[in-house]
Amino acid sequence: MDRYLAHRTEDGRQQELIDHLQGTARLAALFAQKFGAEELAWQIGMAHDIGKYSHAFQAHLCENGLSPDHATAGGIEIGQLNGVPAAFCVMGHHGGLPDGGTSVDGRDSGTLMGRRKKRLEDYQAFRQEVELKRASPKLPTLLGQGRFTASFWTRMLFSCLVDADFLDTERFMRGTPAARGQGERIEALCAKLDGFVAHWWDPDRPIDQKRCSILRECMQKGERQAPGLFSLTVPTGGGKTVSSLAFGLYHARAQRLERVIYVAPYCSIIEQTAEKFREILGPENVLEHHANVDLSDDPVKKLAAENWDMPVVVTTAVQFFESLFANKTSRCRKLHNIAGSVIIFDEAQTLPLSYLEPCLRAIAELTVNYGSSCVLCTATQPALGPLLRQISPLLRCREICSGGDELYQFFRRVRFVRVGPLTDEELAKRLNAEKQALCIVGTRKQAQAVYHLLRGEGNFHLSTLMTPSHRSAVLEEIRARLKDGAPCTVVATSLIEAGVDVDFPAVYRSMAGLDSMIQAAGRCNREGRRALEQSRVWLFEPEDRYTAHLPHSMLRPLAAARGVMERWEQIDAPEAVEAYFAELYRLSGPELDAKQIVPMLEKRGDGLYPFRTVAENFHLIDQDTRQVLIPVGEEAQALAARLRSGERSRELLRRAGRHMVNVYPDHFKALFCLEFLEENLAVLTDLSWYDRDTGLKISADTGVGIFI
Repeated sequence: MDRYLAHRTEDGRQQELIDHLQGTARLAALFAQKFGAEELAWQIGMAHDIGKYSHAFQAHLCENGLSPDHATAGGIEIGQLNGVPAAFCVMGHHGGLPDGGTSVDGRDSGTLMGRRKKRLEDYQAFRQEVELKRASPKLPTLLGQGRFTASFWTRMLFSCLVDADFLDTERFMRGTPAARGQGERIEALCAKLDGFVAHWWDPDRPIDQKRCSILRECMQKGERQAPGLFSLTVPTGGGKTVSSLAFGLYHARAQRLERVIYVAPYCSIIEQTAEKFREILGPENVLEHHANVDLSDDPVKKLAAENWDMPVVVTTAVQFFESLFANKTSRCRKLHNIAGSVIIFDEAQTLPLSYLEPCLRAIAELTVNYGSSCVLCTATQPALGPLLRQISPLLRCREICSGGDELYQFFRRVRFVRVGPLTDEELAKRLNAEKQALCIVGTRKQAQAVYHLLRGEGNFHLSTLMTPSHRSAVLEEIRARLKDGAPCTVVATSLIEAGVDVDFPAVYRSMAGLDSMIQAAGRCNREGRRALEQSRVWLFEPEDRYTAHLPHSMLRPLAAARGVMERWEQIDAPEAVEAYFAELYRLSGPELDAKQIVPMLEKRGDGLYPFRTVAENFHLIDQDTRQVLIPVGEEAQALAARLRSGERSRELLRRAGRHMVNVYPDHFKALFCLEFLEENLAVLTDLSWYDRDTGLKISADTGVGIFI
């Protein structure tokens, strides 16, 4: 053959294979420059599609024949020259990184070792146009036993290849480059931030003076500190959202980093944070990326969500960490754009305990080997020092904000008062005597029970049995009543503790982990308008029936909190918080890596990592839930009709998610008033099963929030 093709469009345009290989190699090398692997990335790019040099593939392309496997050939060739990591990248560039497998795996097993045994079409014509070479990349600093480091490096190389492949193919198929790489330079964003806060300086109120002091220190430290691992410990009310952004932008400018990535645990925090960042920097510079955001009407942002090619990205911990342990091309292609970034982990104490060790390993790799600066940002800083030192003695966390105890005393707004055991009736009697109060309990069952005991006007209930749109409407009414000084009593599960901006004069909290109780206190006297003695957080023991069957994941924080409360009266004191987390991690032990993600990767001395198995096991949130759409209101009814007609798209499901309740399988099966659209998706057909106050009527035994 005189010409070998990579792609062919419906209108007959053709892309020569050598052009695609060179275009992909050029981009992959550019992406890998950030971690010194550009030479190897070039070779991987040149090898990834050499299987297309077979007559069978060319017949598929030009004569609509069967599509043969074209990735295995390149994986074998590049692997012989550059080892297992390069072989993984090329073999996985369509179907995702496979498991490494063993030498006894059959050719149809799907593992890397098995695929090496496949019978391939003759592709040797590639040697007429392509010369593959051995590369000498800069190798990463080994952390731990070093094998986790090697697996992380492989996944980063994979990201460079698949994003480059997507982009070069996209450019050809469109006929013109897509609108990518949008947004202004970091220098321009710093100027926008300076303009936004210009009128904040020299305030009259002491609290605003302190906030300005924190903001100024974040700017100064951002400019002066070398890249690395940081903590930003700012009490509630200290303005850490804007201050952390200021550190990120100033640090990125000084160190020539490419972007700021803001990672938060809950969608409620994400939405508020993204809105604030858009206000400061302009919507064109901020990508909000999580399961609930609909980008269908913004083609530029929709493209940016594929590889995070924007100057500021706001996302969830689920999206961030699951991508770092993913094997699919769609999830991994953004990873190289995490390198060379400032990454801010808001509410760092909420990193899931059962995945804490692999999450810390990922943070360590990004800090040591990929030129990123990582910031652990919270009012209740977890005691991660000992865990980080186990990974590497190179990891030292530098605090950005000075004056820890003085700041704590200044921003202290509440008094914690322990009242011992309370029955539901006793708790409701106390709440009924308050004009405005928030009560947070540990289970949905108790939330409903206490809510039904409330008397008078202005009573509200919040839990995950209500749809997100329903909760948003209730929160809007709650805020209006609080602002007007009207009677307002709210009973909620822990979903209200983080990222929900409400301010009550009194808060009641059932005993829980120390960080949860402190988060609850953040909903009391939030703006500091009341005296300390007038703002109390009442801590109580719920009835035994609500705690008897709690999972160990909830009992361990409770045990650690009780131990600390025996020694400290003011539980939000910095030393009490540090002692709590140290005890919690001690009690958790092996449960800090419940799915054994790190051992799965560290034990493979042969480099044949189980990438697919790791991805299947790494889920920060329990995925075993089913979705029930509640067709209340015109929008929900219209979305239900579209789903019933068989329409499916990511954008449609995201919009419908605002009107859905996620339930566990047993509850899903028990609801007989459902129209099943898919195995895990149904529409509620009898709306009497959805209460306008408390949501879906199912057994409400657990209070664990479901956030995606």
